[in-house]
Amino acid sequence: MGANRATLPQKMMLAVALGLAAGAVAGCHSLPSIPTPAYSSALRSSAALAAVRLQGARGPLSAAQSKQVLDSLHSRRQDTDIFDRHLAVEEAITTCPLTTGNAVLLLQDSPDTYAAMLKAIQAARDHINLETYILDEDEVGRQFSEALLTKQQQGVQVHLIHDSVGTFSTPPEFFRRLREAGVQVLEFNPINPLRAWKEGKDWSPNRRDHRKLLIVDGQTAFLGGINISSVYSGGSRARGRGAPPSSVPAASTPTWRDTHLKLQGPVVAELQKLFIANWLQQTGKPPLPRNYFPPPQIMGRLVVRAIGSAPAEGDGSPIYTTLLSAINSAETTVYITNAYFAPDTQLLAALKEAAARGVDVQLILPGQTDSWLLFHAGRDTYDDLLQSGVRIHERRGAVLHSKTALIDGVWSTVGSTNLDWRSFLHNQEVNAVVLGTEFGDQMQRMFDTDRTASDPVLLPIWRDRSVLSRIEEWFARLWAYWL
Repeated sequence: MGANRATLPQKMMLAVALGLAAGAVAGCHSLPSIPTPAYSSALRSSAALAAVRLQGARGPLSAAQSKQVLDSLHSRRQDTDIFDRHLAVEEAITTCPLTTGNAVLLLQDSPDTYAAMLKAIQAARDHINLETYILDEDEVGRQFSEALLTKQQQGVQVHLIHDSVGTFSTPPEFFRRLREAGVQVLEFNPINPLRAWKEGKDWSPNRRDHRKLLIVDGQTAFLGGINISSVYSGGSRARGRGAPPSSVPAASTPTWRDTHLKLQGPVVAELQKLFIANWLQQTGKPPLPRNYFPPPQIMGRLVVRAIGSAPAEGDGSPIYTTLLSAINSAETTVYITNAYFAPDTQLLAALKEAAARGVDVQLILPGQTDSWLLFHAGRDTYDDLLQSGVRIHERRGAVLHSKTALIDGVWSTVGSTNLDWRSFLHNQEVNAVVLGTEFGDQMQRMFDTDRTASDPVLLPIWRDRSVLSRIEEWFARLWAYWL
């Protein structure tokens, strides 16, 4: 989901058309069953932990080298047992390699993120791979377009994947100019199925590329929730504070609260693989030859796993599996911030069960949104969650668009994945999981700041809401699978 770009009639026509097509063409898929807390506990054995292997700058680490890195992470946490559990569960439920030697920069809101991304683009020497859901033809979109055109003219090969639905209101001329300059442009799953079939592509009315991924020279990557649109320009901070005049929105424009990451180190190669696999699947041929996998370098000391989901290719949703397993393994805290919350029954059960066993479960969810249906579908679950001991806060003063989680202070994730059926079943998504307290402490401070800027939802007051609100929630929940 993202910015409110198309006109209301356009949005309604598009939503109805896609919804009808989805109902007629695609059957209902189901989410995978996730291990219970008891099963997760069983994984925390010496054998399970001994099987954990890290990927370093020069390839797989030996058992002794892996143990040395993990022992270093342990030394920074008093309760090492919690870290062991997450490490073993994480290793057991995904084939994505766990990489060490990474540097990760936490970026909050779009002004700082755009500045960092453009700086990396301007410094590119070999290639730029950009994958985005929204790329608007506005001030920010044109700024990125000009930066990409400049690098293409300098001999840096640019590949761009943009989602057909996400760029529905972006004029074709915007992308035609890029193509004519030599940029390789791919429209993911064109809205018109005739175009897809003419090009020999598989087509699905539900399929979206919701990733926000930028890779520069195979050495630096950015991912998270931030699309490329002027809607996001103001961020969530006070207007005019530290932001250039061109990025300050009008008084009537809502500010946006979002989160992104800049990553350097061996994990970038894993993100590059995800981009190339998506390009190959959509085009049938690889990107133009470039040095996509330069020798990785040690850039920091963080342990990171890149997880991409491409349900249409039959890999299910490893992001969903990883998140549910982490919640089921939680012992102290589950802190989640998410823009679009329309969970399935399994996620709801995991949150309630965690609260029941004494885990401090807190959710920061939107107080205002750009998706009416998702907003009310999520609110339909509040009564059940609050009654179970889950604490809910609604972010005020900004449109919340972040997709983050922090569990037990040692397991963190930031990415493009919403907590709804669409993200888990139909979308191409990408998240990074960062292990350890060094990054977890930063996530905790960010969560605390957002919670301070939020209003608590209290059960007695919530149950006193209007009949109209209840009807809106019930109606929206009926559509939760298709949103």
